[in-house]
Amino acid sequence: MTARQVLNLLRRYESRNVTFVEPDGSWPIVWDRARGVHVWDAEGKKYLDLTAAFGVAAAGHAHPGVIWAGQRQMARLLHAMGDVHPHELKALLARELSRRTFERWAAASKEDSRPGRNAHPNGRRSASAATGRTIFCNSGFEAVEAALKTAMLATGKPGVIVFEGAYHGLGYGALNATHRDHFRGPFRSQLREFGHFVPFPSVAMARGTSDPGRPMAGTPAIEAAEDRIGRILRRGKVGAVLVEPVQVRGGINIPPPEFLPMLRRVCDRHRALLILDEIYTGFGRTGKWFACEHAGVTPDLICLGKALTGGFPLSACVGRADLMDAAWPVSHGEAIHTSTFLGHPVGCAMALAQIDAIRRLELVERSAEVGRFLLNLLQSQLSNLKSGIAMRGLGLLAGIELRSPDGSPATEETMNVIKAMLRRGFILLPEAAHANVIGFTPPLTITRAQLAGAVAALKVILAGVRC
Repeated sequence: MTARQVLNLLRRYESRNVTFVEPDGSWPIVWDRARGVHVWDAEGKKYLDLTAAFGVAAAGHAHPGVIWAGQRQMARLLHAMGDVHPHELKALLARELSRRTFERWAAASKEDSRPGRNAHPNGRRSASAATGRTIFCNSGFEAVEAALKTAMLATGKPGVIVFEGAYHGLGYGALNATHRDHFRGPFRSQLREFGHFVPFPSVAMARGTSDPGRPMAGTPAIEAAEDRIGRILRRGKVGAVLVEPVQVRGGINIPPPEFLPMLRRVCDRHRALLILDEIYTGFGRTGKWFACEHAGVTPDLICLGKALTGGFPLSACVGRADLMDAAWPVSHGEAIHTSTFLGHPVGCAMALAQIDAIRRLELVERSAEVGRFLLNLLQSQLSNLKSGIAMRGLGLLAGIELRSPDGSPATEETMNVIKAMLRRGFILLPEAAHANVIGFTPPLTITRAQLAGAVAALKVILAGVRC
């Protein structure tokens, strides 16, 4: 079918609130196939994907090893029975996630015993704390909700501290922690609203510099956040802090380096749980396996998804074994939290292959190196272009914020830039509540030359934009 035919079918049969279609046909394109860093549309036009399809294709689209693993598993066992009759790959993936998170962090903590770095909550370092236990889910928001359930069972406290600008998904539990009113507003009357929102201290990327650690408000902002969080925790009704180490959909908001250590410290002080949503930042996106490793902070629970499989709906909530065992009772035949497709065999096969590809290709290290190149390139090419442009980034996660001459978000201009880039063969997405941040989350396999070509095209387009 042609793109027009596909979009006409969607107009007729899909809920009209899902796929946005511009009347002039400038948006969207209809994807036909993808491989590596490229996508081809229904008309055969080739695009450079600078989104990795929401960060999913970390090892590139249709990585051969990941595809082979999925195809092989489909031919052997297409579906299993969730929490009833297990399969081998679910066990192997649960072990791999433990090794990749809590076991690796425990080993690192032996080498770095400085206060606040990889510290186990309340000073305990039991053997079970050095391993992780996993609850498998399907989408990212389900992993967040599994973490929220764990926190409730472990602490007996329903409240959770969350942050302005946060995006944790759109299920009814996750909506209590997602800040943007666009998503929460229509359903507010059905929400218990157990989330307590506090400001997210972000880092300002000074124009013309390459220092990702230069804070907007510095230590005073961290101290103010610590004081506010502490006051909420002292009320005794909040058992957890849920945070994204970098707010991606919130606008590529990067906190000062003291932020996560402060959260770990205040959670330990008040015996609250620290939950990290690394669904977008996990598996090398920021130049570390997980973004929390930049600060050397170990969470109590971590939520994973997106790049976990490279393209299959599978997510995971991984927690310290001692915490998970204290929170969740032994199953006696009926799990408290489960789903039909829990630990899907095809997803588990693809996840094991994806993690292996990221490791073998050294994509985490590559993300750090190429990410520095990208940020320096953006700053050298765009920082002197206009006064309303600011850049920030960490690894292969970067954002270009556009503001109008009066300082307001340049929402329309940002979308026009993204559409113009699409016409030139580059796929980008807007981020932030006002959709005025151009996000870069390309496959970790992208080359410097490909990034340079994209930035050169972006520079030409931005030169004609009023901001």
